[in-house]
Amino acid sequence: MLLFLRYTIPAMRPTREAPGLFLRNAWYVAEISSNVGAALKPVRILDEPIVLYRIQNGDPVALEDACVHRKFPLSMGKRIGDQIQCGYHGLTYDSRGLCTSVPGGGKIPDTARVRSYPVADRYGFLWIWMGLPAVADPSGIFAVEKWDDPQIGRTDPDSMTVACNYLYITDNLLDPSHVAWVHPSSFGGPSCEQTPLVTNALPEGMLVSRWMLNNEVAPFYAKFVRFHGRTDRQQHYEVRFPCHAIIRAVFAPAGTGAPEGRIHPDTFVMDSYNFMTPIDETATRYFWFQTRNFAPGDKAISEMFASSVRAAFNEDKVVLEAVQTGMATTRTPHIDLVIDMGPTRFRRRLKQKIEAETMQAT
Repeated sequence: MLLFLRYTIPAMRPTREAPGLFLRNAWYVAEISSNVGAALKPVRILDEPIVLYRIQNGDPVALEDACVHRKFPLSMGKRIGDQIQCGYHGLTYDSRGLCTSVPGGGKIPDTARVRSYPVADRYGFLWIWMGLPAVADPSGIFAVEKWDDPQIGRTDPDSMTVACNYLYITDNLLDPSHVAWVHPSSFGGPSCEQTPLVTNALPEGMLVSRWMLNNEVAPFYAKFVRFHGRTDRQQHYEVRFPCHAIIRAVFAPAGTGAPEGRIHPDTFVMDSYNFMTPIDETATRYFWFQTRNFAPGDKAISEMFASSVRAAFNEDKVVLEAVQTGMATTRTPHIDLVIDMGPTRFRRRLKQKIEAETMQAT
């Protein structure tokens, strides 16, 4: 018997009665670290315009991308040493966001400052804190296990823009069942169609997982596993608040991979780290990289991984953008199934966090 559930996307404008769409006291990926240098780089995060750059000692800076005078984008201005000069009337701001010069304007007003955002370099990404600066703690950035382990292989960070609400991506990343239909030639396979899912609440998110025993190796992984024959496969889909995920794929020789068994030395493990940064309510910047338990430092293997993963994520992109359009234009209500329990519970708990944050701010 199918179980039907319902959920709604939180309201868009924050009030006591209708909380905002985003959790702001959280770390988000602003950009791939190597993409931020001396040049002024505009981005939009949680529907806020931000300019990124690095000062001369290499430290990253994130400022509100709007001059206090006429809200002209600072990213359209120019660098003056470590400062930014507005391209409209020449107001100049230091890396803290304080206005240091108002040409022809006399005394600098006390309110002449733009917002400065806490930022941190970690795991090949530039992270930004979108909430209250006083409570920004870099130790709260999503932890990547074995980042410095020389025995672990790793792909370079990558990203794409997906024209959908970020919650549709968290839905997708808490949904192992979709691989049978969306990724039949890569991540999927017949065993992904019927095996039940196990959903568990975690302190900082949700986990949906399953073991699929004595099956064929899925096409994407077949060229990488170090054993022949059938496999025991684990899908581990974990999403943490506000919208970051680790997707773990485990392939062990059949009969060796179940939770109660001993892990075979040839077991394949891939961890896919996925970080969603809302641009606004209908678009998301999707960042990722993968680690693996073999071939450390092998550039050719990393490039094969990167190419295959990007192709699979493009399959998700097509589906998710169609879902965004369908949900935004539908004239009939949608339903949820038992397979949506993980996404539904994640949304509910995230909504509670957003409501609590909104209440504290009012």
